[in-house]
Amino acid sequence: MVTEMKAKVIYRELLKEDLVIIRLLPENGMPEYKTGQFLTIGLPIPAEKKIVRRAYSIASHPENRDYFEFVIRWVRKPLPGRVTTELFYLSVGEEVFLGEPTGAALQISDRLPNGQKDNRRVICVGGGTGIAPFIAFAKHFHDTNDKREVIVLHGASYVDELSYKRLLTDLEMESEKRGRDQWNFRYRAAISRPKEFFNRSWNGHVGRVESFFQPDKKTGLSPVEEMVGEELTPENTIIYICGYQGTIDGVIENLGPKGFVTEHEKKPDGSFGIKFESYG
Repeated sequence: MVTEMKAKVIYRELLKEDLVIIRLLPENGMPEYKTGQFLTIGLPIPAEKKIVRRAYSIASHPENRDYFEFVIRWVRKPLPGRVTTELFYLSVGEEVFLGEPTGAALQISDRLPNGQKDNRRVICVGGGTGIAPFIAFAKHFHDTNDKREVIVLHGASYVDELSYKRLLTDLEMESEKRGRDQWNFRYRAAISRPKEFFNRSWNGHVGRVESFFQPDKKTGLSPVEEMVGEELTPENTIIYICGYQGTIDGVIENLGPKGFVTEHEKKPDGSFGIKFESYG
């Protein structure tokens, strides 16, 4: 039995022809949920005469009781996605069906195995629309006045796919203004196709997002370690990843030699340094 709620589209922003931000408001109010969870969006597909559902990460955070937010890519190859195609043609005021929020893979680790508070640096790695749960992370840490160091890394093929660049840049500027003892936040993006004409203005990090963890042959430090000023260890850092399996594997490959293990392969004491969720 699928538990569902009706929800209305209250806002949509087309970022580019195949990328959209949508806000949905359940008709009976917002349910409780946790940062990093996902839910299914269901739409009637006329050709199939039934409701088809797909899972999407929630980009809004539980402290926001006004709507659910999603950043969604229109799947067009090899065949148009049934649900994303319908989503892209929705107008404000139209209805969808939402499943219950679920998923523990990217829930925030607040306690260490010994019960102490987890104060490790938090690094979020999002590939494409895998940035969604980490928008929720950033807003949650900000609104709950969490003092942990938070770094969001976003990878995309094109500059106009950096869907939350302004928000994340503003959060970093606020960190610089208030002081890192009050709000400790950094944002970095990577563009994987820098030679494409559309990316000609890009002067930031080049390569796939996992290359932020690749050690430099001379210094032995990765770009992230250069930024934070120390080597990443499972004792000082926890990594959250959402993206394609290749992104996840790339991060794990670079951090494995440093002693990082995933939540699925905990050390004997129950500790781990990587949580992830793959799509595609």
